[in-house]
Amino acid sequence: MIVSFLGSLPLGTLNIAAMQISISNGYKQALLFSLGSLLVEVIYVRISLVAIDWVRRQEKLLRILEWVTLAILIALAVSSFYAALSTTQNDNIILSSTLPRFWLGVIMCAVNPVQIPFWFGWSAILFTKKILLPRQDHYYLYISGIGIGTFIGNCIFIFGGLLLVENLNANQHVLNYIIGFIFGITALIQIWRMKKNKSIGSQLDEPEKITGGLEESLPE
Repeated sequence: MIVSFLGSLPLGTLNIAAMQISISNGYKQALLFSLGSLLVEVIYVRISLVAIDWVRRQEKLLRILEWVTLAILIALAVSSFYAALSTTQNDNIILSSTLPRFWLGVIMCAVNPVQIPFWFGWSAILFTKKILLPRQDHYYLYISGIGIGTFIGNCIFIFGGLLLVENLNANQHVLNYIIGFIFGITALIQIWRMKKNKSIGSQLDEPEKITGGLEESLPE
């Protein structure tokens, strides 16, 4: 739960999208979006616990998903800037689609492969430390903790977005500029990640690099 909470705090496609939805459509719709993305994340984690060798072999698919994520980020940034510059359109076109927010969260998380190497790295370390054991009860508790931590982290962005609206006196154009800028920065970070790492598949072979050495603080 702690690792999941901290891992959900850096700027990313899903938490910023949740914040934008909370600003445009209210916190209930943003919570539905987060629950949809959370469902896919826990499914990815469950698969990674039992089928990581298969995931490793899907390098081409993972690479395609990286490009899809980048395309979504660029589209979200452009859409936010368009809404900011428009005199009639105040909402992000993509995030204001008629698609139910729950399923929008499912789709956006499904094409975002970042969580795959992240959770593989932590799972590998926890297996090594014997904190996580290959048992069904451990798996269920582990996944439950991940779900709770991610949801709490997303709530910070969801309700933080509403506070941002109040502080800016609900100036939607200024908010769209800010969110468009954040999406743009996130897209640049995605490009940097893709250039720095040859592929997500290569990251799966070096889990210690994903956790950044934090596993050293865990008990033996």
